[in-house]
Amino acid sequence: MPAQLLPPSQTVYLITGANRGIGNGLVQAYLSRPNTIVIATTRDPSSSSSKALATLPTGKNSTIIVLKLDASVESDAKDAIDDLSSTYGITHIDTVIANAGIANYWGPTSTTPLRAFQDHFNVNTLGTIALFQATIPFLDKSDEPRFVYISTTVGSIGGVEKYPLQGVAYGASKAASNYIMRKIHLEHPKLTAIPIHPGWVQTDMGNDGAVANGLEEAPVTLKDSVDGLMGKIDTATREETSGKFLSFDGMHIDW
Repeated sequence: MPAQLLPPSQTVYLITGANRGIGNGLVQAYLSRPNTIVIATTRDPSSSSSKALATLPTGKNSTIIVLKLDASVESDAKDAIDDLSSTYGITHIDTVIANAGIANYWGPTSTTPLRAFQDHFNVNTLGTIALFQATIPFLDKSDEPRFVYISTTVGSIGGVEKYPLQGVAYGASKAASNYIMRKIHLEHPKLTAIPIHPGWVQTDMGNDGAVANGLEEAPVTLKDSVDGLMGKIDTATREETSGKFLSFDGMHIDW
């Protein structure tokens, strides 16, 4: 796409972790809408799953931009966003969906290595902060800016007894990000900032977690999760939604 100003009627979404799982489902759904630009970020744009993003069906006057963004690399978010104006003519972003994350160690506090905590916090928490810091200047130029964090009930401190799953490093990193989202809500009165639980979804990560906790597979289909997430994101407002911990199915979750 040449460097030029985009028509103001186009809605711009940025979705991280876009080449698989929930992120990929969201990319496909938003890209099918008319007058939409989807900025899809992946760790490795040269991978086959990332290259496949360019072949997805698009709605009328819609397009996709694929950028490299590894949430574990501190400078990647800023580097990716710096390209938007100069290379693609993007001057605003309407909705950022911070979806990229890891959940790769399932164990209790007594045996979880410190390195596992560091890895999860680096991607799930610090990566989200870096993404917000890089995108807030673009969100500030939107009439209805939204910053959405794909969270989990495992990160609910009030729900530790209700959701007694293994994976303390994952849960702690998500709980920290939920706190960050609440702070973002309070610090930016124009912005709608929401963490959303997507369900325990039948993705590679979701099914791995299910097996680690004694289940055959996760209970929520990808379609049900994506449909529910989009319903909550599309209708999210500063007055009614921002600063709350939501679920894809409409439930409100304890912090």
